[in-house]
Parts: sequence; C-alpha cells; structure tokens
Amino acid sequence: MLRPSFLPLLTRRQALAATLTVPLFPGVAVAQNRGISQPSSQLNKRLLDFPVDLGSHPDTAIEWWYLTGQLSAGTRGFGFQLTFFRSHVPVTQGMRSGFAAKQLIFAHTAVTDVAGKRLLHDQRIARASGHPDVDLAVANTHDTDVQLGHWSLKREASSYRAQVQATDFSFQLSLQETQAMLLQGDQGWSRKGPDATQASYYYSLPHLAASGQLQLDGQTFTVQGLAWLDHEWSQSLMHPDAVGWDWIGMNLQDGSALTAFRLRNQVGEALWAGGSFRSQGASSPEALEPTAVRFIPLRHWTSPASNTSYPVEWAVEITRHGGTPNTTRYRVKAVIDNQELDSRQSTGAIYWEGLSELFDNQGHLLGRGYLEMTGYASSLKL
Repeated sequence: MLRPSFLPLLTRRQALAATLTVPLFPGVAVAQNRGISQPSSQLNKRLLDFPVDLGSHPDTAIEWWYLTGQLSAGTRGFGFQLTFFRSHVPVTQGMRSGFAAKQLIFAHTAVTDVAGKRLLHDQRIARASGHPDVDLAVANTHDTDVQLGHWSLKREASSYRAQVQATDFSFQLSLQETQAMLLQGDQGWSRKGPDATQASYYYSLPHLAASGQLQLDGQTFTVQGLAWLDHEWSQSLMHPDAVGWDWIGMNLQDGSALTAFRLRNQVGEALWAGGSFRSQGASSPEALEPTAVRFIPLRHWTSPASNTSYPVEWAVEITRHGGTPNTTRYRVKAVIDNQELDSRQSTGAIYWEGLSELFDNQGHLLGRGYLEMTGYASSLKL
C-alpha cells in the first residue's frame, strides 16, 4: 500500500478521472486490437437489479461509493466523509500476472471538527487484480463490500459498517437504513451533461441513522447522527466545456431528501444541472430538470493557503412541478468556511468539500448535508 503522500487528494470524480489520464485511454484501442475485452464507450440504459447493483461494476470505467454525514457527541459536532473509488485499467486486462492492476481502488476520508474549526483528511490507493491472495484492495461484485487495507464499507442486511484508521483520526460507524433507496434521475439513470452519453447509474441512501465511535486527538467520542450514501458508476466523464461543478446532498429535518448539482463553464454559467427531491413518505423522488436548478453565490471566503475564493454561502432555487410549478429558494451555508482540500504537492488539485447546513429563505434551519465545489482554483483537466 502506498503511503498517503503518494496519492493525489481528489474529489470522488477527480480521483477516478485522474487515473484515466495516465495513458489508459490510448491503451484501450491497443487492447481492443489484441482482442482484450474492454468496457463499452458508453452505458446502455437498463433497469437496476438489486442486490447485485449494490456491488462493483468492473466492466465500467469509473465508480464510487460516497458516504458523508454529520455526527454529534453531546455538544461537540463533526462532519465525516468516506469515499471508495474504482477505476478500470484497460491496458492491464490481458496480463496474466497476479500483480497486474486490473482495477485501481482509491479511498479518501475526512473529518470536520466544528469546534476546532479544522478539516482533517487522509487517502489511500491500491490495485485490485482479482487475485485475493495478493490484492491490497477488494470491491465485491455482488454487494456493497469495499476494502482497502484497514478502511472498509460493507453492507450487512439493512445496515452498513464503515471503518477507517487514518493518520490523524479513526472511526467505526454503523449506518442503519431508515428510508427506501432513492433512484436518481430516471429510475437510476442520471444525465450528467448535454450529450446523451454523459450519464451514469446513480442511487442514494439518505437519512442513514449513524452511530459509533470517533477517535480524535487521543479522545474517543461516542457519536450519533445522520448520513448519506451515494453509489454511482459510468463510462464517460465531464463535458469538455465544463471547468467544475457545485453539488449538495441534504438530509432535511422533516425526512425529505434534496440533491442538486450544476456543471459550470469558464464564465460560471451552468452547462447542465439536475438533482432530485423526495418528500418524507413519498414512494419515489421528483427528478429535477436542468432548468429547475439554480445556484446563486451569496458570500465568498478566500483561502489563506491557496488564495482561492469559494462561495461558502449559496441561494439554491429549486422549481418543482407538482401540477403547478413551485419555486423554493434555499440557503446553503458552510458550517465552517475552511474545508478546502489542497493537493498542490501532488497533482495541483485544490477544491472545497464539507459539512453544510440548509435553511429556508427566512433563516430557519431545514437540514444538514454536504456541499462540494470544484474548479475554482483552476479548471479541472480531465
């Protein structure tokens, strides 16, 4: 296993895409000429099949399991993130060696210490060759069971176990399903751009009841809270005109769940947008069309480390069509401003991702979740 300093600190999408910028795409053509089976250049739309689709899809180019949430121990508050990424490596598929990296597994974790006004993070990378005797990482193809060293995410009936032993912190969490699975987009088929090939399979598990222990600064905290799990896989990357994106996943206090995102071009305009809203007790979510989502920056914070300016407070306008169009204006505020992740010592990627709160337009707290912003320090080069 490589030490953390050797792995670019990336968002879930950047980390996967970065593995595809080493000469892997050129190798696809070479491998295909040699008769080696490779993923199709685009997904074929189909209905999802569970529990199999809870597991890994090694025939697709990119995939991630993205777990975020807010925790409390008495009056002490924390945010946490654990993400596993899988990337298909085309040029190694025909190799017979048990050490050939048929898949790369990345893992990224972070804890927001609200009282300490700080973000702690760590990361790992390892190969997955399909030979368990030599693999340092495994992504099960039949159910959610991903492991990289001492980091793991595993489903057990209607609950999940997440375990991390990072450099500056560790946690062991039980995550219990309290709501039905939320299929994003059109029954799990989620468009990610104006080109129809820019799509992914995408489902979420909002309102996971989280409990367990968090170790930080020599202390062990018994914690509980709410979490959100995304699982997404795809063959295609961002639209070539996109320089970054803004994304939120919010657990509302009334049991509703809100997802919203937009991809931005060089002048900050939305190239594409989308998301979903599911009311408490609803059998299915309402998919949000690109024109139904607007992100409007309200307050900026400038990082003293990178001198990058981020909108850490937003107005997010959501238009729902429940017979009569109805536009709701939310406010999204970072719990602490400095949740920037800086990897200039590796790939140069700088981005913001962290615990945030959702308010109505009168300032009443509605819920909590995570906000992710990329492409502000520099355009993403995917």
